[in-house]
Amino acid sequence: MERFGLSLVGFCQQVLGEKESIMISGVHDFYYNVKYMKRAVKFYTEVLNMKVSHETEHWTSLYCEGVMVGLHWSEGADIPTFPRDFHGAFCGGTLTLSSNDLPGDRKILEKAGIKILGEMDASWGHMLIFEDLDGNVLKLQHAKY
Repeated sequence: MERFGLSLVGFCQQVLGEKESIMISGVHDFYYNVKYMKRAVKFYTEVLNMKVSHETEHWTSLYCEGVMVGLHWSEGADIPTFPRDFHGAFCGGTLTLSSNDLPGDRKILEKAGIKILGEMDASWGHMLIFEDLDGNVLKLQHAKY
């Protein structure tokens, strides 16, 4: 919104009127749908080193350095695929995780059987793009800024 000359608050005030606006206090979570909850939790905790903070039959909240990552069970339904390439997903969100050792982390992911989509080293960061076990796209990045 900022690049179009409006902040999110300014946009909402323009659409909703001066007296109403969205009161965002932070990001609650970022989540992916998963077909097999136990398998997904094992990957996110054992391979990506996240910590379970809440679990139900249909939902798992994972703590990741100040960000809550959610896993939502699809009740066994396949997770739809969408276009992607070596740079990442063409639609939807992508969780980008920080890494201080991309080559070492790549070896861990490959050992776990994870599909690597691509790797790129740019002026702003070194990035590894991969899929989780349900085909959700994630990135590891070592920022250079």
